[in-house]
Amino acid sequence: MTIPKTVCDALAHPGWRQAMTEELSALHNNGTWELVPLPSGKSVFGCRWVFIIKVGPDGTIDHLKARLMAKGYTQIFGLYYGDTFSTVAKMASIRLFITMAALQQWSLYQLDVKNAFLNGDLQEEIYMKQPLGFVAQGESSRMVCRLRKSLYGLKQSPRAWFRKFSNVVQQFGMTRCEADHSVFY
Repeated sequence: MTIPKTVCDALAHPGWRQAMTEELSALHNNGTWELVPLPSGKSVFGCRWVFIIKVGPDGTIDHLKARLMAKGYTQIFGLYYGDTFSTVAKMASIRLFITMAALQQWSLYQLDVKNAFLNGDLQEEIYMKQPLGFVAQGESSRMVCRLRKSLYGLKQSPRAWFRKFSNVVQQFGMTRCEADHSVFY
């Protein structure tokens, strides 16, 4: 099994086509964008597919993954986004939690939020071309995607995701630590 070099190669393989369909389904179910005509004076960003072969612990292929990414590297600071941000817990905080868990004999668990960035609400007005291989037909083929949610590749995606995550955990009564903003208690 090889990673496809083009969208046409991916669409010709049933496994990769299924992975692309699953990605678009997740984006659609999340309300990531709406198809609209491009307003005059607005720029439109491209997007691209990234293909990954996920391998299990025994070395066999676990599944095929296709991810749609915005070409955020073409964004201009101050015009399309205001600030970049990626939350990372301080190493001292991680050591503290592991030490506390060991002393108290607590179990530690890890979780992964599937499609995490797709949950961030965009505050900016961003337009993207329709994904290659999945362009709507007829009149809709001239439409563009107005992004409502963040998408992998956009400069503001990490900030939008963390803003949403922070709001949700605070609604559950947690407080953000002033010494390490990625820690809530």
